[in-house]
Amino acid sequence: MITNSENHRPRLSAASAEVRGAVRAALPVSGLVLVGLSGGPDSLALASATAFEARKAGIDAGVVIVNHGLQKGSAEVAEKAAAQARALGLAPVVIRKVTVDENASQGLEAAARDARYAAFESAAAELGASHILLAHTMDDQAETVLLGLARGSGPKSIAGMREERISVGGTGGQSARYLRPLLGIRKATLLQMCVDEGLEPWHDPHNTDPKFLRVKIRTEVIPYLEENLSPGIIEALARTAAIIDEDATALEEQIEEQIEDIVEIAEAGISISVPWLRANPVAIRHRTIRMVVQAEFGVSISRERTLAVAALIDSSGEQKRVELPGVVATRRKDKLIFQASN
Repeated sequence: MITNSENHRPRLSAASAEVRGAVRAALPVSGLVLVGLSGGPDSLALASATAFEARKAGIDAGVVIVNHGLQKGSAEVAEKAAAQARALGLAPVVIRKVTVDENASQGLEAAARDARYAAFESAAAELGASHILLAHTMDDQAETVLLGLARGSGPKSIAGMREERISVGGTGGQSARYLRPLLGIRKATLLQMCVDEGLEPWHDPHNTDPKFLRVKIRTEVIPYLEENLSPGIIEALARTAAIIDEDATALEEQIEEQIEDIVEIAEAGISISVPWLRANPVAIRHRTIRMVVQAEFGVSISRERTLAVAALIDSSGEQKRVELPGVVATRRKDKLIFQASN
């Protein structure tokens, strides 16, 4: 039973104060915000804090609940979450049922995430919401860093999730601005807030199912590292993400400042100045190539493909080609040209 209604609120606990403070710092000054609510401890605590802080700030706040249909009783879980949101004073309250391909090539977790974000972005567009609030925590950030390291990913993955991210024409074909106000807060704090405020969260059984890699990291790898390497491993990994994100952001901004001077429109594509690429450090060369291909064609290329394209920069021959997914890279004199492949 929810006890933090307008007529009766429990004494503010340290956990609630911490979460409310993080939300207060993140909220925009106006407009409608939507909380991505699953009914779990993290998102329920976020919804409660958002309801309180949005009311104080005089802005509108609602929720989007996504029913993935992957578990028995998922519709009832969604309805219970909706009832809790309404009791908190949040409106509008929207439930979206999505279809997830359980045999998708990218895996169940990724397929569910794509469907969820598409639902978020569609709802935000229809309701005119300015921001979508997500309940990712410091623990989630640490898991993301470990996943990136395990996969041999680059700085973008190891930098983890950003507190603010703009999705332009994303999975739902809509633009959306995401806020993650809880990245500096531990899951234990959010669970304690639910206890303190009399909230009744749903505990997703998928979060304890070892068939999911993230669950193995959460339940096996991180506890092992905590015991045998560092008792503050969660905080250490979150700091690592923040430091790498600062460096990655600086590189991106440096490139963006010069992009108009080094990039030209080419036939059915775009070109980059080879002399400029050659004059810059390898990290900037590679990041420029990835950024241009992503921005122009919406294609994310691997390190191996990036290295193959970068090899064209020092190539003495002409018309050498590198095949990328849906794109062809060609060196022609002092231009590195990217064109859509037929």
